[in-house]
Amino acid sequence: MSDFKESLTEETLRAAAMDLADRDPDIAKTLDRLGPPPLWSRQPGFPTLVRIILEQQVSLASARAAFDKLTDAIAVLEPTSFMTLDDAQLKAFGFSGQKGLYCRELATAILDEEIDLERLGDLAAHDVRSQLMRIKGIGRWTADIYLLMALGRRDVWPRGDLALHRAVQDLKNLPAKPDAKEFEQLGETWRPWRSVAARMLWNHYLHPLDDAPDTRQE
Repeated sequence: MSDFKESLTEETLRAAAMDLADRDPDIAKTLDRLGPPPLWSRQPGFPTLVRIILEQQVSLASARAAFDKLTDAIAVLEPTSFMTLDDAQLKAFGFSGQKGLYCRELATAILDEEIDLERLGDLAAHDVRSQLMRIKGIGRWTADIYLLMALGRRDVWPRGDLALHRAVQDLKNLPAKPDAKEFEQLGETWRPWRSVAARMLWNHYLHPLDDAPDTRQE
């Protein structure tokens, strides 16, 4: 079955977590300690992409604060309403100049019909990435998080996610964070449920024996 034909549900997530645990004793320990991870789903569309852009290279708490200020100020967050905001307003919400530019680029691409977010759910993952990554400020990490969180794809392994790199290091008792090649190789062992493995690792990262910052990185 194609990855984009059926999104993750609570039921398939639990079944996938059990399958991963059967194949990987380290994953099994995390499952025993924390249970299945949250589904952590988001609605597809412009607001979610804006939020993911805000999450690039900062803490999730900081990004959430900026996003909440934005949505408190705009009743309906859509490309047209976003484009009415000036630099000073965005800065007051917590947008950097660069992220304000990226979100304007996204809004403009939608308004100019260069991308149709509603159609992305019908595309394979590599085509979704291709569509999104044509927009300035949207790289592989942003596209993968959208695939994983908003489109519910089952087998996405977000490259460059700092929390995942740290979680893999801890889970596998590695002497250092895995580099890009090692990270990819480890992810291969969790096919076809890498999106579930990512959620389990994020859950592991968020519930350590000692406190750690929750930072994601493009």
